[in-house]
Amino acid sequence: MHPVASVNPTTLAIRLLGSARFGIIVGFVAALALLPPSALASEQPYFVTYNCQMEERGDLEISTEPVFGRARAINSFLSNLTEFEYGAAAWWTSEFYLNWQHTFSDSSAFTGVRFENRFRPFLRDHRINMVLYIEYEHLSEADKTLKEVVGFDGKADFSAPNAEVRHDFNHELDTKLILSSTVKGWDVAENFIAEKNLSGGGPWEFGYAVGVSRSLAASPSGGHCAFCKASLIVGAELYGGLGTWEDFTLKGTSHYLAPILAWQVGPETLLRISPTWGLTDDSLGTLVRFGISQEIEGVGRALGKLVGTH
Repeated sequence: MHPVASVNPTTLAIRLLGSARFGIIVGFVAALALLPPSALASEQPYFVTYNCQMEERGDLEISTEPVFGRARAINSFLSNLTEFEYGAAAWWTSEFYLNWQHTFSDSSAFTGVRFENRFRPFLRDHRINMVLYIEYEHLSEADKTLKEVVGFDGKADFSAPNAEVRHDFNHELDTKLILSSTVKGWDVAENFIAEKNLSGGGPWEFGYAVGVSRSLAASPSGGHCAFCKASLIVGAELYGGLGTWEDFTLKGTSHYLAPILAWQVGPETLLRISPTWGLTDDSLGTLVRFGISQEIEGVGRALGKLVGTH
């Protein structure tokens, strides 16, 4: 990892504010603010940011999240993570991920697994809610899912051919402090990320993610309506790296802005899409994220009954 000098945060802010892409997304979010307050849909729409929502105890959610990425001087790629999320308790949600990617004009590669646990120490809602996140990652250097951005992660990391990096696996510890609030119908979530490579050494790497979202209307009293405005969720995410323990900085780091549109097709089915733009020279130019989530209720109870019959 190369040393990078610190930069004045005000300088970066001015650069971001001058970006046409940033202006487009700020305008998008500003337009959302004109909508009347409404209740949020049951599923969180974010791809990178976490809010304090936990999976219902005994329920299982299966999701797939393809990501298409492109930038100058690297081959475009399509990656995917498949997620299994289980509500172990009211205060504990556990998840398991399988990662895969295909790089165009190169090859495909299975890139590893992740095992995540989220803990909510205070179950009652407060003005600011908190969740603690810890994850073990066994990921190849060829991984391109971009589930988070930390340290000096950048487009240069995606330039190596799969044959050179697909067998280089790291053991990593990923932690997050997750905060979220509901403000006049808006879900507002903030994540601070700290990640440590347990196999290759190196300092702690830091990152952040911020998300805002809301549904377009209050849920109808008669139950779910797939083609009502209440089934549509709109929002945006901002996320990026913050350097390392030895060099906590914004300079030389990647940052992304992404509007989000989600459709609650059914009470247990959510579709999502998020076009994403890199804001700095170190970022990938464009990402397009998709998501399909299906919740299966009562899996824990069904397994309990099955075990009880033997």
